[in-house]
Amino acid sequence: MIEPLRIAVFASGSGSNFQAIADAVHAGKLDARIELLVCDRPQAQVVRRAEAAGVPVHTFRPKDYPSREAYEQEILGLLKSKQVGLVVLAGYMRILTHVLVNAYWGRMMNIHPSLLPSFPGLHAVRQALDHGVKITGITVHLVDGGLDSGPILAQRALEIRPDDTEETLSARIHPMEHELLPWVIQQIADGSMDLERYMNLKPKDGIKS
Repeated sequence: MIEPLRIAVFASGSGSNFQAIADAVHAGKLDARIELLVCDRPQAQVVRRAEAAGVPVHTFRPKDYPSREAYEQEILGLLKSKQVGLVVLAGYMRILTHVLVNAYWGRMMNIHPSLLPSFPGLHAVRQALDHGVKITGITVHLVDGGLDSGPILAQRALEIRPDDTEETLSARIHPMEHELLPWVIQQIADGSMDLERYMNLKPKDGIKS
């Protein structure tokens, strides 16, 4: 019997993508086990979601540490102790350093609400509307230390309606994220998506995910 993929989810906010992953695991649709939730905002809703799902939680306040590297070293120790094989950034709003990026190169992914390489960074939905594009979507990509610049694993497109606002477009994007993210994780878990081919590439020198 193949052991479930051990994953850790990093999130900072409401945790709807965390919930989608947890629900897929609970329903038997995802051959994975969430070993840890990492959250930089102890009062965030995602913490309550994880507790309800019985997932161990590590919360921290960045201001309590002398540097980003310091708290990432602590997190890295937890990931190693739990033998985490894949890190999933699902609305995690912290800048990452080489400590985590290098340690989990090829095994850390992020979901972003645009068709990368278009509209990286914050407020991607707003950027798409401001630029007047007709098609946007979502991207799951590996984290390489650049700004939403890692190798793309999967994308889904969505047509922008003439009357869309940032709120209405976001509301249609979120369900797509909730479907695509567990799907990509399952592709990795069952071997359909081989991340080994990315291992010869090198992370960038930057520190932003």
